[in-house]
Amino acid sequence: MNFKTVKTDNAETQRRREDFTVTSYNRNYSRLVVKIHSILAIYPKPVLNFFATLRLCVNKTVLILLTVLLTHLPALSEEIPISRFATEGLKGWESKSFKGETTYTIVQEDGKTVLKAHAKGAASGLSKKLKFNPQTYRYLKWSWKIAGTVAGGNEKTKQGDDYAARVYVVFPGRFFWQMRALNYIWANKLTKGEFVPNAFTSNAMLLAVQSGPAKAGQWITEQRDILADYRRVFGEDPPEAGAIAIMTDTDNTGAEAIAWYGEITLSTSP
Repeated sequence: MNFKTVKTDNAETQRRREDFTVTSYNRNYSRLVVKIHSILAIYPKPVLNFFATLRLCVNKTVLILLTVLLTHLPALSEEIPISRFATEGLKGWESKSFKGETTYTIVQEDGKTVLKAHAKGAASGLSKKLKFNPQTYRYLKWSWKIAGTVAGGNEKTKQGDDYAARVYVVFPGRFFWQMRALNYIWANKLTKGEFVPNAFTSNAMLLAVQSGPAKAGQWITEQRDILADYRRVFGEDPPEAGAIAIMTDTDNTGAEAIAWYGEITLSTSP
């Protein structure tokens, strides 16, 4: 055997094997590229449609959730500040005298700025004109304190129609005799929670929010549902309100009374 011939044959065989391997690799790579291009040509639109549909479903779900939340979560409360004694003093308040003058002064009491009222055989009040719908702003909130109830005060007689503290909601009528008022009082004798017509006019209803001297000297925070109170005492829905007023008076009894009033606010929710 000629070793030179054998060596040449082996070299040629190896070369052919390498050529075959390279050719096979190139052929397989080309097929892979063709498949990738085929996939990209076939699937982009369905994929995009899928994501578009998914996005639409997500948007609808978010809208449904927002609707549920807005329906079931309590609405944010809106408030109208009636008094800001600490920053505005008596700005916007008008005085009305019935007999003599109750003294109203801005003072510091128990660490806060409040309105002090002092009546001695006198009756004058302060009112603030403000139009509002009591079906929307139905909650009246305030705080007050008295030194004591009025000696000789009696809610059912003209001679005893004096109160250490009272807060009014006034409802003007077309004519002055049609005017009505909810009169929230710190009662002398009337049981807390009861109401009676004012001794001088049935157009003003007295509602006993507090009663008697038991809590004298204490700050009491109040909240009243104007709509419910009006329906209760007048038997119908209220018209538009026109003012909020406060008064400490002792003209009928000739006695003396001292009270303090904190901030007063109207609100759409309790």
